[in-house]
Amino acid sequence: MSRVATQLPTIDDLEVADRTVLVRADLNVPLDGGTVTDDFRIRAAIPVVTELRRRRAKVVVCSHLGRPQGVDRAWSMRPVREALAALGGFPVVLAADVAGPGARAAVEGLTDEVLLLENTRYESGEESNDPDLAQRLASLADCFVLDAFGSAHRAHASTVGVTEYLPAAAGPLLLAEVAAFDRILDDPDRPFVVVLGGAKVSDKLGVIEALLPKVDVMLVGGAMCFTLLEAEGYGVGISRVERDLVDDVRRVLDSEYGGRIGLPTDFVVADAFAREAASRVVPAIAMPDDAMGLDIGPDTAERYSAIAGGADTIFWNGPMGVFEWPAFSGGTRRLADSLAAGDGYSVVGGGDTIAALRDFGLESGVSHLSTGGGAGLELIEQGTLPGLEALRGRR
Repeated sequence: MSRVATQLPTIDDLEVADRTVLVRADLNVPLDGGTVTDDFRIRAAIPVVTELRRRRAKVVVCSHLGRPQGVDRAWSMRPVREALAALGGFPVVLAADVAGPGARAAVEGLTDEVLLLENTRYESGEESNDPDLAQRLASLADCFVLDAFGSAHRAHASTVGVTEYLPAAAGPLLLAEVAAFDRILDDPDRPFVVVLGGAKVSDKLGVIEALLPKVDVMLVGGAMCFTLLEAEGYGVGISRVERDLVDDVRRVLDSEYGGRIGLPTDFVVADAFAREAASRVVPAIAMPDDAMGLDIGPDTAERYSAIAGGADTIFWNGPMGVFEWPAFSGGTRRLADSLAAGDGYSVVGGGDTIAALRDFGLESGVSHLSTGGGAGLELIEQGTLPGLEALRGRR
């Protein structure tokens, strides 16, 4: 187990037999018409529930779902309950509320079933870490397990506040996530390669600065690369650029470690952001004024894949292009192939990146699939998370 993970209390530190355990999971999954369209996070939450049931605990699970403004039936946990029961193979009942009379009555009536509370963001005090909500949640159980890595970067009532009122520990998913990030950050096997993509450099500028001194190579793709290219003086056509960050990006590129950043040398472009738009390949040094880059080009894909495939440690967050559209999926697919075929230790985070791997059927070729895109980036940038700090030292 990693250095940071060993500082966290575990389920072994709690008395759970014949007691009620509140589990904060990350069940924030995409829905379409009331149906779960990606069950990755639900599957990831099942082991902690299964283990606590094996230890004869009564399990109460809570999570947020989407961004409802108060109680909104469109964001009810009902479809999550159905998926959790089907995938977990245990009975799951849904409480009528989050931490009110319905939840209390459901806890009192628990036998062998798992209780899922309603969407924690139905409560106005969730995101403000309101002590009243934290106490009401804590009153439902005898102890607390935080297993929601994807929400551990948020100091909310259900992630941090409740730890003030109950014996608390990290669940197996949280421990595995921390161990994976420790492995790539503390003393990675080399060469250590980072691949960053996605839409906005603003989401990752702090991560770039935190990682550059640690990496051997950092490869940048996705729409975010165009802000870097503009800072380097390239024409980028009508590609997406965050012009308010060009000066900040130029400072990073000109820094002591800026030479470790690799940028695309060709692109797959179109004249509009549209699935069926006609595509063509152009060199980065000759981007047409009316063109929009929607994927890294084939030469860049081969170069990036050779570097990533030969790495002993690799971290990847963010697709290389609009992978959902076949004409602009080649760069992401080629990189995914190289990771799956490589022998290095690979950590992949970010919902879109994992969705791409799953679409390609290549997720089993990655060493660690992280359930927390934003949480992983914040852990890299800040070195810790509010949820970890709430648990640290409670052994």
